[in-house]
Amino acid sequence: MFTANTGFPHNFLWGGATAANQLEGGFDQDGKGLSTADMIAYVPKAQRKGDHSMEISSERIAEILAGDNSERFPKREGVDFYHRYKEDIALFAEMGFKVFRMSINWARIFPNGDDAEPNEAGLQFYDNVFDELLKYGIEPLVTLSHYETPLGLTMKYNGWASREVIQHYVKYAETVFTRYRNKVKYWLTFNEINVMLFSPYTGGGILADKVENKLQTVYQALHHQFVASALVTKLGHEIIPGSQIGCMLARIESYAHTCNPEDVRKSQQENQMNLFFTDVHARGEYPSYMKRYFAENNIVIAREPGDDEILAAHTVDFISFSYYMTLTVTAGPEGEATAGNLIGGVKNPYLQASDWGWQIDPVGLRITLNTLYDRYRKPLFIVENGLGAIDRVEANGSIHDDYRIDYLKQHIIQMKEAVKDGVELIGYTAWGPIDLVSMSTSEMSKRYGFIYVDWNDEGQGTLNRSKKDSFDWYKKVIETNGEVL
Repeated sequence: MFTANTGFPHNFLWGGATAANQLEGGFDQDGKGLSTADMIAYVPKAQRKGDHSMEISSERIAEILAGDNSERFPKREGVDFYHRYKEDIALFAEMGFKVFRMSINWARIFPNGDDAEPNEAGLQFYDNVFDELLKYGIEPLVTLSHYETPLGLTMKYNGWASREVIQHYVKYAETVFTRYRNKVKYWLTFNEINVMLFSPYTGGGILADKVENKLQTVYQALHHQFVASALVTKLGHEIIPGSQIGCMLARIESYAHTCNPEDVRKSQQENQMNLFFTDVHARGEYPSYMKRYFAENNIVIAREPGDDEILAAHTVDFISFSYYMTLTVTAGPEGEATAGNLIGGVKNPYLQASDWGWQIDPVGLRITLNTLYDRYRKPLFIVENGLGAIDRVEANGSIHDDYRIDYLKQHIIQMKEAVKDGVELIGYTAWGPIDLVSMSTSEMSKRYGFIYVDWNDEGQGTLNRSKKDSFDWYKKVIETNGEVL
């Protein structure tokens, strides 16, 4: 007898998601080395070209390393989780978190990326964080590489452009798997692996001015990451019995602007280019449409004997993804361009946009969940979703963020519909449960949190934490397993 799903499973993992380079601070403490994120400066909005400035030249890095500190580097500061993790985790526990997504900063463990021995102080820090989480019954979900390649690997090898980096990543993963085998069950290999297409430096520690053919280099670097991810998935299963290793995609569902077959074909192509990454991770092979794309763009992927077998043998246990927006595409010249989306597209007249021009599309999340589950039949995990907005602190210290509550509520409603559709969804971690430094703009004013941090774009404030209205709202959502919204 068929029984329909009526809501979230009883063991659904509710929580929040962060990244070390946007949260921790303590960039030069206890033996930590520099990472690629430590080189990214804050650019005031008036001086910014476009929405984000995540790339950097080798010349600029040399100037910074030589002592040019004329700019601020907010990702070095984060919001001081390094010293305040107990306070912050207590607040997550008060909300009822079942899971906390965080990343390990590779350069905190191997300061140069290729050191002979790991940094014990770095390993101990994460031991302390995991112990604090487990004290409250919060499951850690750990990303191994979240936009922070050790700068040493960028300077020595040009990051993931070199196959050499695979062995250093595998050594790093083996070190942390072994150390935390009794504390961490859920792991992600690379955060938003497809972002390397838009920012080789962010996703792969690659200095674009050091390569001749950017497209060729990026896809070769991605091949190195695919192989590394498969090797690490194998390793995780061996070292931590029962572990769950996932991939992570910046999912952007593409719609056709019109029912013109050319527009429909364009949207199909955009979706294929986005799902290529999960195709390799989950199916264990390069899809045929990418073979055509490589041939037509003169891209030749250098493979070593055994690469294809490694990819096929060690696919991921689950697929995780971020979801912030959908894209509307057209094959023709018509349509008004969108302001904030990372990869363009035209405006969808049926959607509203955030303060940063990102098109808000809750139903698109249900579409995405069904698309992914139909394609892969693997468990899904939404590990980033949230609204970046400008919050106002009232005279009495309260923060009324009804807009954030409404955004999350509408998305959770569609998540529940997808579960009723039969999608196997294991968890949801809202992005930035505590205010942190923006990945794309290095701003603090682009806030996502349920917890407000008194810190501004200029690096001023007390760093004191306070609850927004959304704090108690999300607490109730978790308490009722998504029934009270």
